Amino acid sequence: MSKQVDVIIIGAGIAGSTCALQLAKQGHEVILMDSQEFPRHKTCGEFMSPETKEMLEYLDIHLLEQKLQPTMMDHAQIIMPDGGEIEAPLPGNAYGISRYELDRILHQAALEAGATILTKSTVTKIQEPQDGFYEVQFKQAGELVQYRAKAVIGAHGTKKPRGVVPSAEDLRDETVYVGIKSHFTGITIPPRVELYFCEGGYVGISPIENGKANVAALLTLETVQGSGTSVPDILHAASLTNNRLAERLAEGEAVLGTQVSIAPLNLSNIPEPWSQYPHIGDAMMMIPPLSGDGMSIALRSSLLCAQYTDRYLRGELDDKAWASEYILAANQEFTQLLKRTRTIQKLAFAKVNVYYPKLVQMMPSLASYIVQATRLPHMNTTNR
Repeated sequence: MSKQVDVIIIGAGIAGSTCALQLAKQGHEVILMDSQEFPRHKTCGEFMSPETKEMLEYLDIHLLEQKLQPTMMDHAQIIMPDGGEIEAPLPGNAYGISRYELDRILHQAALEAGATILTKSTVTKIQEPQDGFYEVQFKQAGELVQYRAKAVIGAHGTKKPRGVVPSAEDLRDETVYVGIKSHFTGITIPPRVELYFCEGGYVGISPIENGKANVAALLTLETVQGSGTSVPDILHAASLTNNRLAERLAEGEAVLGTQVSIAPLNLSNIPEPWSQYPHIGDAMMMIPPLSGDGMSIALRSSLLCAQYTDRYLRGELDDKAWASEYILAANQEFTQLLKRTRTIQKLAFAKVNVYYPKLVQMMPSLASYIVQATRLPHMNTTNR
């Protein structure tokens, strides 16, 4: 016998947990599930743009009031392999907080709003709506469980659940990347995010809570192959092509238990707001981490999806309008941002990037443009 709920959200990261929070607050019965246990360390830059703080406060989540407070950053520094630098102010204060701590905060807020969270739950089948309900089957503690849900929302990242039609190949770039991250102690870093370019990608370093620094990297799989399989090995190999990075990493010591890697990663060519159900966060769009705005995209897509899903569940939209209106809104919100970030990503990987510092000296506004071009516009909350 299938249990019946209003919404099942697959994936309990930033996008999934905040979507669950909103829909639960609006009176809907929500199941938030994930195949992993939380809180946990995740591959993430752990950099929160000013827009991220704005959206969290809209959801009544105030990070500066938490016991473990985030650090603040007000500018960005880019360090080239030859030692050249580009520096630019950020458009407002950014924040550094670990995903371990942020996910814990978001899950607590979702639970207090009335959502049910099921971790270590792996989806094995999703059947498209019949009689207005999705049929969702998942395995938990070795047993198969069946649910009927009026709405299913995908916040599962780039890997779709079993039985779901895979994304079309042209939605994702052909280049395969590897993402890694580790926390460090002993790295004294000013209130800024540092981005080090190296062969095959870049490594970002930014302060987080408790005096630690987060070190995260995006590197091509081709570059990583042969450099070792552990996160320290990969970071060491990357630092061999940027002396300033090597010096920075030598200042500190990796924190055991915080090393995480993910592969393969394929960046999005265009957003994918919907397949058999709406997508949010990385399931909708995987942007170049260089833009530093993945968290705000997760939140903004969550806000949009919760808005249209609430209207659908209340009967204000039928299933076709739910899909078409969300697809339109998501494409309007994210398509141009993705184009800009992909252009900057290509420039960053170009062999002529050694000349960028000289260009910035000639045109000081260029660095600010790079920072601004990868930001979402401020959120309009009047219709949300």
